[in-house]
Amino acid sequence: MSSRQIDQAVSQRPTSWLAEFLAVVQRQRWQRRAIASIIVGSACIIGMWVLSPLPAFADDYNRDFLVGGDFSGKVLTDSSFTKANLRGSNFSHSDLHGVSFFGANLEGANFEGADLRSATLDAARFTAANLTNANLEGAFAFNARFGGAIVDGADFTDVDMRQDVLTLLCKLAKGKNPVTGRETRKTLNCKS
Repeated sequence: MSSRQIDQAVSQRPTSWLAEFLAVVQRQRWQRRAIASIIVGSACIIGMWVLSPLPAFADDYNRDFLVGGDFSGKVLTDSSFTKANLRGSNFSHSDLHGVSFFGANLEGANFEGADLRSATLDAARFTAANLTNANLEGAFAFNARFGGAIVDGADFTDVDMRQDVLTLLCKLAKGKNPVTGRETRKTLNCKS
């Protein structure tokens, strides 16, 4: 082999080695970018999951002693307070749609502006409770007691209740619900 051939072989060898090295480096850059993109994307997804509000699940307060509890402004949709002692509790401006207060003690509780649509109020004691501007549309309150309750502006549209309770509420009823625009006496089907 001549010196010229040796020089050509040596000069070609680094070139092919250099080309292979550059190809490996190029591949590694692509892999690093892909890994970095996966890490950043995963961090974004995890961040959105952690920072996003969790879905509201119905809470179970059955038979709990919650005297004087503050639930004002809360979303408690479909929660259950069956036979709970909630005397003097504050539920003002709360979303209580579909909530069960079956057999609950709600003496002196504040339900001002609360949404009680489709709630189960059967056998609940609303003695001296404040139901001012509450919406009870479609609630089931057949054996509920409302002695001394404040019902100014409350909406009782399609509420199932006993005739004696209805007569009592008609004596107390006055005002117009600011949300539904219905007069309390009309929602109770009071005579004159």
